[in-house]
Amino acid sequence: MEPGTARIAVDLLGGDDAPAVVVDGALRAIRTDPDLHLLLVGPAEVADGLIHALDPAERTRIAVRPVGTVVGMADHPSAARADSTVRAAVQAVRAGAADALLSAGSTGATVTAVALGLGRWPDVRHPALVATLPAVDGPVVLLDVGGSLEARPSVLVRHAVLGAAYAAVAHGIAEPRVGLLSVGTEPGKGDRARRLADPILAATSLPHRARYVGLVEGHDVSLGARADVVVTDGFTGNVLLKAIEGAYAMAGGAPAGGGAPRAAALLGVAGTVVVCHGAAQPGDVASGIALAAHLWRRRAADLVRALIDGADVPDRETRTTDTEVPTT
Repeated sequence: MEPGTARIAVDLLGGDDAPAVVVDGALRAIRTDPDLHLLLVGPAEVADGLIHALDPAERTRIAVRPVGTVVGMADHPSAARADSTVRAAVQAVRAGAADALLSAGSTGATVTAVALGLGRWPDVRHPALVATLPAVDGPVVLLDVGGSLEARPSVLVRHAVLGAAYAAVAHGIAEPRVGLLSVGTEPGKGDRARRLADPILAATSLPHRARYVGLVEGHDVSLGARADVVVTDGFTGNVLLKAIEGAYAMAGGAPAGGGAPRAAALLGVAGTVVVCHGAAQPGDVASGIALAAHLWRRRAADLVRALIDGADVPDRETRTTDTEVPTT
């Protein structure tokens, strides 16, 4: 565990089983990391219950911001009102009362609140959620896993740049291998977005000496032999991530190195943000808080931004008359 104080704002009401699992996860996190400070954003009575379960010395590392409004998992993202827990957590980061934030609530509402409250990087129109999976041959960074459902070639290319920089900064992967998820590895496979993005990626200068290895398939995500970073759209990535979670559960566990993640970092925004799976359990919330602290201590957001600023990314997609039927 890296040293250094990290102040994490925790959305107590985000998630399918909140606040109970969030409280339990926060307890685990604060007891594990002696340099961790938590800002609990939610009902005062819920925060008080967590505080009373701590030792007196641990209580000094807890602060509370009372908020009682929650954005439901089925609510529209625009429901993230100023008086909701997720918006209050974002405001705490913006005001400097917290270094990073974690929420297991509605992904759409969280991304919307962060984009409005902290702002996006000028060259990132669609922020991406990035998860790291424990593949057989080492960790694989998968993005997007739900930040944006857009599958445009320009979005896929930008996310490849983000993923390469994140793999280098967050996981210390030297010269990351970047693959584009498709239905086959031969050139020309996949839908129109992949067919257009493939040659653009081949001509793009990726950060940290990353190299594009071409199209990869679903099994490459869990094996990790061909790529360290796998790029796809948020819809496909979210479905794939949950399918892998289910497969690991059926197999009795993930490969050595940890389970399938239920927390993902949000890239492309001006801050350190971690989003947990809505069905997260206490261990998942604790891991998400630890991830937020890890990213803050590594100055990951700043370093990723610095790396992508030097990337040579085409401003627009190549115009084609590509009308053939996609092959599988």
